[in-house]
Amino acid sequence: MWDRWREFRRRQREALRESNRPWGEAPGQVGEEDVRLQRDLLSTVLPPVEGTPRGGPAAPTPEGEGAEGAVGAAGAEEVAPPEGTADERRFGPAGRPLNRQSPFYVGFVGAFGVIIALGLWHLIGRLSTVFTLIVVAIFLTLALDPIVSFLTRRDIKRPAAVAIVFAGVIVVFTLLGLLVVPPVVDQGTQLVQEAPSYVNHVLDSRVVRQVDRDYHVVDKISQEFNKRITDSTFLSQVFGGVLGAGRAVLTGVFQFFTVLILTLFFLANLPKVKGAAYGIVPASRRPRVISLSEEIMRRTGSYAIGQVAVATVNACFSWLMMTIVGIPYAAVLAVLVGVLGLVPMVGASLGAGLVCTVALFDEPRKAIIALVYYIVYQQVENYLVVPRIMQRTVSVPGAVTVVAALAGGTLLGILGALLAIPIAAGLLLLYEEVLLPRQHRH
Repeated sequence: MWDRWREFRRRQREALRESNRPWGEAPGQVGEEDVRLQRDLLSTVLPPVEGTPRGGPAAPTPEGEGAEGAVGAAGAEEVAPPEGTADERRFGPAGRPLNRQSPFYVGFVGAFGVIIALGLWHLIGRLSTVFTLIVVAIFLTLALDPIVSFLTRRDIKRPAAVAIVFAGVIVVFTLLGLLVVPPVVDQGTQLVQEAPSYVNHVLDSRVVRQVDRDYHVVDKISQEFNKRITDSTFLSQVFGGVLGAGRAVLTGVFQFFTVLILTLFFLANLPKVKGAAYGIVPASRRPRVISLSEEIMRRTGSYAIGQVAVATVNACFSWLMMTIVGIPYAAVLAVLVGVLGLVPMVGASLGAGLVCTVALFDEPRKAIIALVYYIVYQQVENYLVVPRIMQRTVSVPGAVTVVAALAGGTLLGILGALLAIPIAAGLLLLYEEVLLPRQHRH
């Protein structure tokens, strides 16, 4: 070990000495070409001294040569210009490059690389919201592109097809807002007003009264509530939270319109964007990359449309069931069921649990009816609705679906859970079409 260390140090010293030696110079002597270049440089900078030739002081005569090889004081032949570029003849010969094995060089470059990496990481963290908006816009673009392609195959120009699809999206959102927002606001207000009665109903139950007799839970909660109400710091935090909620609403509206604008831009220029991306790929592999990419985008767009259709069917039938049974806040709960239905694997179950919980507070019999309905509906959805809607979309094994949904939800929340399955389908396609054939060939 010590021998290797001494050998390393010896090489370092030799490299440092070599880096300080001029080009073309043998160890221990001065190069003739370097002396001539120095003389020419001095002659252009310093004024000529009386008795000294215009070309500067004569160069030392190498050993073995007579006066004929020296530069004379008057009329001697000119020295041949040194080889190299004009900058080298003007500013002198270039030195040797830096010793890249030097500890200072290695440490400096490594520290500079770490600083750049930290800066990029901080920059990406600051731009995480922008990246999220771009990802959502791309996802919506891939979801709407099959409709645009369907219209273009009917001899409709792509700009006109994009305008028709985008106008349809705006009309759908407008109708959804006009039909859903007023009852949602009304029933949400009623829910807030009825919340104290629900709390009293829970407190009057036999189980809660028994727990309160044993542990005095209600008294402790009342004391803590009164303490919080009289605390100025807590009140300032509450009002700060209210202002923060208002700011969050405004930010959400701005982000919503930003996503719409980005979606319109991507949808209108999708062929050009794909062509620019495919142009980076080498020509020999471009056809295969194009076919795989188009299949991945087709699966992603079909999955998005199918998931929205499944969630919409679930929300509509849930609203119809709650209206017939008489479960309160049917519009609010139907919207929540539809939003949660976009989340794969667990979204429908979460929506069903929410509806059953609200029905239980209203009347246990309604909760039992809702539970039976959702058990039956889940079987119908799994074996009739989903296979018909998703027959041309992704085909991912169940275990991969669960793992992908959990990983995506952990990383990016609901957005990650939505994107997890199409991303898993794309990776599975690359595994089947690229990795496995290459392993078989080699």
